[in-house]
Amino acid sequence: MINNKITYKVALEVASHEAIVRQAYKDTKGIWTWSIGLTNASGHNVERYIGKPQTLQHCLAVYVWALERYAKEVREAFTKPLSEAQFAAALSFHYNTGAIKRATWVKSFNAGKIDTAKAEIMNYKKPAEIIPRRQKERDLFFNGVWSNKGTILEYQVNAKAQPVSPKAVNVEQELKAAFTQNEPTIITKPIEVKPVEIVPVPANNPAGPGKFFGLLIVIGGAIATAIGKFLGVI
Repeated sequence: MINNKITYKVALEVASHEAIVRQAYKDTKGIWTWSIGLTNASGHNVERYIGKPQTLQHCLAVYVWALERYAKEVREAFTKPLSEAQFAAALSFHYNTGAIKRATWVKSFNAGKIDTAKAEIMNYKKPAEIIPRRQKERDLFFNGVWSNKGTILEYQVNAKAQPVSPKAVNVEQELKAAFTQNEPTIITKPIEVKPVEIVPVPANNPAGPGKFFGLLIVIGGAIATAIGKFLGVI
């Protein structure tokens, strides 16, 4: 198994073939999707972003985290060492098709049939709109030609939860931050803090002070629990 790592350059290349949406939307199959093609299947609950746009920084940090799942399967599929360019191209192919372990071109490459593999990667060309992407992945894998320019298409979301109005945005700064921050906080489930009911203590109640301090302890414990849950969620 190869041991290539996801680098900033690799993540940017894959992202450049995709699009980004900062709030959850429904894809063509009605599945809630967010960021760069992420669904709940990624292990990150994306439905929390329904009607709640996020920063580019957060969208890209979660994307980099989710990309590792695909990278693992790419590493397992190849038996020969890959260059950074080859790893980026294979990862982009797998992120789009999910077929890295059964792809004929990968099997041919592992067998040393380079020319055959170069031709076979273009077998994965449906729908027709994907052909330019497949050509760029082919050229990157077999010729080392990078295609990204630091930009990605960003879509807005209309009232029907559909992506609309694409425009190119530069994501270099935010993506670099996803790699330079020490331990990015990636929330995988909503944080719920239940309100604490405060019951007034009568002033003439002899037991009042004791109940008052007991109430403080209860409130303090609730707050501590909420903070603990926040810090413990990854």
